[in-house]
Amino acid sequence: MAIISLHTSPLLQPGSGDSGGMNVYVRELVSSLSQTGLDCVTFTRADRAGLPPEVLVEPNHRVVHVEAGPHHLPKEALADVSDRFCAGVMAWFDEHGPPDVIHGNYWLSGVVGHHLKHALDVPFVSTFHTLARVKAEGGDPEPEWRDRAEAEIIQCSDAICVSCVEEEEQFRRLYGDPSGRIEIIAPAVEHALFAPGDRTGARRAIGVDPDVELILFVGRIQPLKGPDVAIRALAEVRATSGRDVRLIVVGGASGRDGDDETRRAHDLVVELGVEGSVEFVAPQPHHILSTYYRAADVVIVPSRSESFGLVALEAMACGIPVVASAVGGLLSLVEDGVTGRLIPGRDPARYAEAIVGLLDDDGARSAMAEASVAKASRYTWRAAAARLRRLYSEIVVRDLVDCA
Repeated sequence: MAIISLHTSPLLQPGSGDSGGMNVYVRELVSSLSQTGLDCVTFTRADRAGLPPEVLVEPNHRVVHVEAGPHHLPKEALADVSDRFCAGVMAWFDEHGPPDVIHGNYWLSGVVGHHLKHALDVPFVSTFHTLARVKAEGGDPEPEWRDRAEAEIIQCSDAICVSCVEEEEQFRRLYGDPSGRIEIIAPAVEHALFAPGDRTGARRAIGVDPDVELILFVGRIQPLKGPDVAIRALAEVRATSGRDVRLIVVGGASGRDGDDETRRAHDLVVELGVEGSVEFVAPQPHHILSTYYRAADVVIVPSRSESFGLVALEAMACGIPVVASAVGGLLSLVEDGVTGRLIPGRDPARYAEAIVGLLDDDGARSAMAEASVAKASRYTWRAAAARLRRLYSEIVVRDLVDCA
């Protein structure tokens, strides 16, 4: 199986640059596929000098670094080198043989997968993760040429993977019925890492006072993820309740304007007078990130749009209530009043009200913690991989029948 992840490598640390939930999705899902016995190769662009041509992640799963253009390119410029990337992948196939299925992740990979499908005459699966029309609805418009490219990829795909029923409904509303099938492959969480634990010990590990109430934001510093809403909500909680509440922001700059966005976030902290109550922490590996979740009283996820919402699922697996925006995949993950709170719109005051309500009610938080862990337990990478393997098998068989 050939997995295309042009713009970001599954080997990178999520939380900064262009690395995020998609990196976790590709790494964990493909590794789980490989554990079923499938031979899987993930192709990604070499984004710096000195990378090995191939990295064996584990038996049956290797990552191939493809040289395509200057190493340090912003994501916005990668469409210009997609032809070179595609040629590099084709050269690998010329040496090792064609794959049974090509699976593109994100639209840039879809452009490559679209070409490879026709060049090699093999089935093509797409997972978009984000779509231009969805982002536009959330107030984050993309160039018109991206929308055109996605429309072509949609019509070329033998199957399109979405994360939940809400994403499927949103997809059909904005794009109509595709020529291929739509399959729900929900992302998952590594339960060996993300699980309930001792809050006092977690606080001690990250250097937080055990008596302070703590809100946690995890994500890249970009408008899409809403760090400004988290900061304003923290200020509102402190101003209206008089509580000594703190906010930790775990994440790094993302995208071409990432450094500017990070400066704006720091300036907002000063403007709102909460300098001593907000801490910015660099992206953390998963075995440490789980400690931050366990240390929190509430996790805030104020995204403008989310195809799934992996941060919310990780928090739930650790037994932490989530206050999240009522968008996309978060509508499936977070049950309002059961595992957390869903907030329509982007008014920080509404987030603050929900957070104070949870902080005031130990019983509700405890019940939500139990319900969150139970719901998160349904999401496993093994189950996701089994569903994806079945999809691959079905479209390969269908392709063979169509060619007969």
